[in-house]
Amino acid sequence: MRNKAIAAMASAASLLFAGAAFAAQPTPWQTDLQPAASGIMHEIRWFEEYTLWFIVPITLLVLALLVIVALRFRAGANPVPSKTSHNTLIEIIWTLGPVVVLFLIAIPSFQLLSNELIIPKDTDLTIKATGNQWYWSYEYQGGKELAFDSLMLKDADRSKFGKDDKAAYPRLLAVDNELVVPVNKTVRVLVTGADVIHAFAMPAFGVKIDAVPGRMNETWFKADKEGLYYGQCSELCGKDHAFMPVAIRVVTEEQYKTWLTAAAGNLGAANKALMAATDGKKTVDVASSAN
Repeated sequence: MRNKAIAAMASAASLLFAGAAFAAQPTPWQTDLQPAASGIMHEIRWFEEYTLWFIVPITLLVLALLVIVALRFRAGANPVPSKTSHNTLIEIIWTLGPVVVLFLIAIPSFQLLSNELIIPKDTDLTIKATGNQWYWSYEYQGGKELAFDSLMLKDADRSKFGKDDKAAYPRLLAVDNELVVPVNKTVRVLVTGADVIHAFAMPAFGVKIDAVPGRMNETWFKADKEGLYYGQCSELCGKDHAFMPVAIRVVTEEQYKTWLTAAAGNLGAANKALMAATDGKKTVDVASSAN
C-alpha cells in the first residue's frame, strides 16, 4: 500500500510538471520511460526511480574502487605486492551488502509483478488480441461482439482514413482501425498468436505479453486518461516485425458505447464519427513508443 501511495504521488507530480509533454512521442536520445497512463505504469515508473537509488551509488562505488586500485596498487607504487589471501570484515561486507540490497529490491518487485499478473476479479471489458504476420486482430467479447483487423496505415491511405495529421497519427505507428476502450474501465486482454510468436505491448499502460500460437495468455489495463496510445509488437516475428504497431484509443464511456453500437454495422463510419468527436475538439493526446 505504501508503494502504491508513493507511486501515485510521483505520477501526480510528473503530470503536474510535464503538462503537454504527457503525450510526448519518442525523441532522439530519449532515456526516460513513456508517461504513465495507467495505475500499473505509475508503479513501474516509481519502481524504476526507486532502483536508481541503488544503481547509481553502487556504480559510483565500483568506479571509485577501480580508480583507487589502479592508482594505489599499481606496480610503480607497490613494487612488492601484498600476499594477503583474505579479509574477514571485507568478506562479510561484500556478502551481506548485496543480500540487503537485493532484499530491498525484491520486495517491491514481487509486489509489482503480482499486480501486473493477477487479473482483477471485476473486469468491465474483455478483448481478444491475435497476432498475425504482420497485423493484429481484435475481438470484443461479451454483450456486443465485434471483430476487426488492425493494420499499419500506409502513407497513401492517410486521406482515405482522415488521418493526414502526422502529429496525431505518426508514420509507422498509426493504424487503419484502432482498438477503442473506455477510460477508467478495467480491460482484460486475451492474447494469442495465429502463426508465430508475437508480443502485445503498450508501454503507456505498462503492458507487454507474448502472443503464442496455441496458447491463450492474458493481461489487463485500466487507462486513466483519454487519448490515443501507441505500442508495437515486441517479439521478433518475421521480416515485417517493425511494421506491426498497436494503437489504442481511450475515450469516454458514452463515446465508447456509441462507437461500439455503430461499429457493429459500419466500422469505418463509426471510426470517423469517433475521430470527429475527439480529434475535432483537440481532446486526443498522443503517446507513442518505438519499443
